[in-house]
Amino acid sequence: MGRRYIDCRAFPSETNCSVAISADSDAELLEAAVQHAVSVHKHTDSPELRAQLQTLFQDGTPAVAPPKMATA
Repeated sequence: MGRRYIDCRAFPSETNCSVAISADSDAELLEAAVQHAVSVHKHTDSPELRAQLQTLFQDGTPAVAPPKMATA
């Protein structure tokens, strides 16, 4: 498996978060993403949050320019 990432810039937030996190394993990426979601975005660590975050993982590394925002 290659590098994977999750990019907050793709999702609207009150803080206009500009963090993108990447790692070489899904397990490491998930732990970093959960810590970020809990400490910055005030989510509660739960199995549901972890499952949702995993669906947002992308292959590769985040782009320098912000991605287009996701719509609900």
